[in-house]
Amino acid sequence: MKTLRLKAARPARVLSGHPWAFAGEIDRRGQNLADGEGVELCDARGRSLGSGLWSNVSKISWRRYSREAQPFDARFLHAALARAVARRPQGNFRRLVWSEADHLPGLVVDQFDRVLVVQALTAGVDQALPVIAAWLEKELRPEEIILRNDAPSRQYDGLALEVRTASGRERKPDWVRIEGVEYFLDLTGGQKTGFYLDQREQHLRVAELAKGRRVLDAFCNQGGFALQAAKAGAAAVLGIDASAECVAAAEKNAARNGLVAQFVQANMFDWFTENRTEKFDLIVLDPPPFARSKDAMAGAMRGYKELNLRALRLLNPGGVLATYSCSQRVAPGDFLSMLTEAAADARREARLLEQTGQPADHPVLLSFPESHYLKGALLQVE
Repeated sequence: MKTLRLKAARPARVLSGHPWAFAGEIDRRGQNLADGEGVELCDARGRSLGSGLWSNVSKISWRRYSREAQPFDARFLHAALARAVARRPQGNFRRLVWSEADHLPGLVVDQFDRVLVVQALTAGVDQALPVIAAWLEKELRPEEIILRNDAPSRQYDGLALEVRTASGRERKPDWVRIEGVEYFLDLTGGQKTGFYLDQREQHLRVAELAKGRRVLDAFCNQGGFALQAAKAGAAAVLGIDASAECVAAAEKNAARNGLVAQFVQANMFDWFTENRTEKFDLIVLDPPPFARSKDAMAGAMRGYKELNLRALRLLNPGGVLATYSCSQRVAPGDFLSMLTEAAADARREARLLEQTGQPADHPVLLSFPESHYLKGALLQVE
């Protein structure tokens, strides 16, 4: 295994346990390294920081997969995959592997009952897919493995985009029952891996508060929050999304389940502006990530504040706001501070009922704050 050293004069988060090192932090003179190669990294004094996957293309040149010096081979992969699956709660719909949080940087595996959806986002994992797929086949015995290698972030590692099945057979969209609600899912072409499994527990938690209430599900996507609220006995449910495709999917899902909910295509900022006199008892805000880069943070926080401020103004006294952010750059403390400011500007007294995060199958690695991307809060408004 080849060994690299950090530059002595460059501070690096990797020295504090973070699993990434960037190109400008590493001295690679005299080393000819291949994309996806397992490389040991040492500090400037020669002390090992572990083994990581190398990239000549990405700004993140090294991603740690082990604290030890060991190759990224079948033996390591089998052990890492087994550990990842073993630490998951039992269930038929769950994330089985979560990238760096499971010491498999760039690998995501989601389980949809008898189907596994796999994403390879780094060159090292992409090259190891035959070994990974073989282990999944042998140990979990799925009826199909879908290789969803169409994420735009693959291009940061110089990887081509493609979608295929391990069997080579076509996989058509079909009805899938998740937490008592049926969804028509396209696991080969839907967003991410086909469904936002990270919010399924919150769908149920919010539904517990929905009975007899008028509910607004903003950024409704396929209708997860809206449909669970309708199923729980909400008095009325309105779901809104900017995507016509998502609205059509939510309507189809509602009809399939015999649930009464209205879905509208609209930009949420515009809708809030045009419907200032509307009133609701429960509002869900689950927008897409606003802060995709460090430079976008200031604008993202303004956007989050404006959304939450407008939602707070539309709540009846005693109403509940269930609000979330999936931007990995927004820290939980920053999110709560933003909500405090929004409530103050809306002149509403808000009580924190719960602070929410990721389910257990989306583990957070403390040394890797980027793994803590999902945060939220349930607020009751006086």
